[in-house]
Order: sequence, then C-alpha cells, then structure tokens
Amino acid sequence: MTADLPMRVEPLVFVGRVEVRFGNAFPAVLLVDHAALPRLVRSLTEGQAVLDQVVFSAAGRHVLVEEVGDDATGEG
Repeated sequence: MTADLPMRVEPLVFVGRVEVRFGNAFPAVLLVDHAALPRLVRSLTEGQAVLDQVVFSAAGRHVLVEEVGDDATGEG
C-alpha cells in the first residue's frame, strides 16, 4: 500500500464489520470484525511508532534515531 492508493472504508453495521477497499477497478478488500478493530488499530500504531523512530538516508539504509549524529546522516 502506498500513500496514493485509493482507500475506502465502509461500516457494515448489519454484520458488525468494517470493509476497507484498497484500489479502484479490482480492489483488495479487508473485512474486520468490530471486536478486532482495536487490535488492528493498535498494531498499526505500534508499527508507525517504530517507523517514526527511523531516519531513512539518501543512501537507502535506515538508522535508528538514537544512532543519528549531529549531521543527521547516520555516519557520526
């Protein structure tokens, strides 16, 4: 999934689920039970928190924020 991929969310109240469609013509569909929504949100939030702690350098390697030197290249 990328930031520009169309995504639509539809609550399916009659079955207690949320439908998430990724894409347009032939979308991939994710159905999530109401009881599983907090777990999904928590997992995505945890993943985002880890990524937020990483700096992606121009060289394509990633460095934990704690390792980044003063010049923010990750080399010092």
